[in-house]
Amino acid sequence: MLVALTARDKAGALNVRMENRPKHVEYLKGSGVVRMAGPLLNDAGDMCGSLIILEVEDMAEAKAWAASDPYALAGLFESVSLDPWNKVIG
Repeated sequence: MLVALTARDKAGALNVRMENRPKHVEYLKGSGVVRMAGPLLNDAGDMCGSLIILEVEDMAEAKAWAASDPYALAGLFESVSLDPWNKVIG
């Protein structure tokens, strides 16, 4: 199943994002379940969240993946949502 992970950073946490970005990107590339990923941007063009499409067996696997993300472990996110997603175009 495909799952869209949408996460919003805590206010003023760009430094936390940047400090943990190398570990986060390594996790994305090494997990084998990420199909698309990229940062959300604010009006100034600064990273302020994440959008990640996971291909997993079930929602439990998506939740476990999200909980192990280095950004989550660093306390970067204000909120995280996981929603089943249906690819139509692309």
